[in-house]
Amino acid sequence: MKTQRTKIASLLKATALDVDILAKGWVRTKRGNKHVSFIALNDGSSIHSIQVVADPSVISEDVLKGITTGASISVEGKLVASQGAGQNVEITATAIEIIGSADPEKYPLQPKKHSLEFLREIAHLRPRTNTFGAIFRMRHAMSYAVHKFFNDKGFYYWHTPFVTGSDAEGAGEMFRVSTLDPINPPLTEDGKVDYSQDFFGKETNLTVSGQLEGELGALALGEIYTFGPTFRAENSNTTRHLSEFWMIEPEMAFYDLKDNMDLAEEFLQFLCQYALDNCADDLAFLEQRLLDEEKNKPQVERSPMTLTEKLQFIIDNPFERLTYTEAIQILKNSKPNKKGKFQFPVEGWGTDLQSEHERFLVEKHFKKPVILTDYPKDIKAFYMRMNEDGNTVGAMDILFPGIGEIVGGSQREERLEVLTSRMAEMGIPEEEMDWYLDTRRFGTAPHSGFGLGFERLMIFVTGLSNIRDVIPFPRTPGSAAF
Repeated sequence: MKTQRTKIASLLKATALDVDILAKGWVRTKRGNKHVSFIALNDGSSIHSIQVVADPSVISEDVLKGITTGASISVEGKLVASQGAGQNVEITATAIEIIGSADPEKYPLQPKKHSLEFLREIAHLRPRTNTFGAIFRMRHAMSYAVHKFFNDKGFYYWHTPFVTGSDAEGAGEMFRVSTLDPINPPLTEDGKVDYSQDFFGKETNLTVSGQLEGELGALALGEIYTFGPTFRAENSNTTRHLSEFWMIEPEMAFYDLKDNMDLAEEFLQFLCQYALDNCADDLAFLEQRLLDEEKNKPQVERSPMTLTEKLQFIIDNPFERLTYTEAIQILKNSKPNKKGKFQFPVEGWGTDLQSEHERFLVEKHFKKPVILTDYPKDIKAFYMRMNEDGNTVGAMDILFPGIGEIVGGSQREERLEVLTSRMAEMGIPEEEMDWYLDTRRFGTAPHSGFGLGFERLMIFVTGLSNIRDVIPFPRTPGSAAF
């Protein structure tokens, strides 16, 4: 009977020894001498490789010669107690087959330290490295955790469209979707592009958010969440921006702002706990990687907490809640502001907070995660509920160490007349949003929601500093490879 392949993650945990096994994977390293070869084999199921011991009297010289870094091989043999330090078990090979060779003169991932910048240039191969294997296994785990959290709470997964005629954020930085001839498009009488002749009969774009459509689901099913790609045509080449990124956006009927904050806090603490409970090996590797990367930096530039300490910090500390107005007073009177240390000075109420301000509140002032509420209406979106003071809206942003804002949300404006008045103020045509206004005309109800950028979460849980390193295929200005 043919031996079934066993994944390396399972072999490393096995307790039964001296059994026949079959393993397949990619060679990370090969070392040895004329008497024995030691092969580190990895199949992606674990950060750890398993050692394969190959005796030249059993495995032919031609086969051993073809076992190079990057080659894929199939190994039959016995699982035995390891003679060396660092692992409990190893494989004594009885047969090795080279499935796919890798020319050592050309294969770019040789056993040495590669910079993240170099690996970004070969993003099609970088998942084979320890660092990116760990990141993408964690990306899977955190995706599953998102679905588990909402499913266990009775939320429904709501699929919102990628192609849309609405701009939820009012930012205008959207990718157009069109099948019109780009050189000679049909024109209207006044010389503008005639989108009535386009595929959808109107001007359409890739979505920047599923929120508005999410509200439709919440006002029928009660509690929904979206989790999908969103797109923004912002010409920004920073370590914090992508043109294609994934968003998690729950929307809940009959939730006020406090309910919204409670849910978001519970959600973020659940995700951090899930990472600690289910990604221990990958977290340990990434934590050590971060320590090694920072040891040559001045103390002031190093992370104040290790990766696991940072996750525990979120779990252990109830989030501090205060208004934007209170935060402005703290920031205005802070030492960094008075001494001109902030790149963007805080001059007073109405200032749009920057990451440096948000991090000061979390890391220096409160020393715990922070939720800011009740922002000036002029710096927030049209759909946020107007407060009684007429100047602020029921918004909430959650601030984390090292990253600043990680979640943004609000209680939504459920009062038709207030919403239409706000839209008029901001120049948003009612006729384009008629479908949205119907939810306020027919059975309106208080409701709330928030958005969590998944890549921003991944930066936090992996300790990476560039958002392009936590998504398999980054889309950025001037770059759409693969």
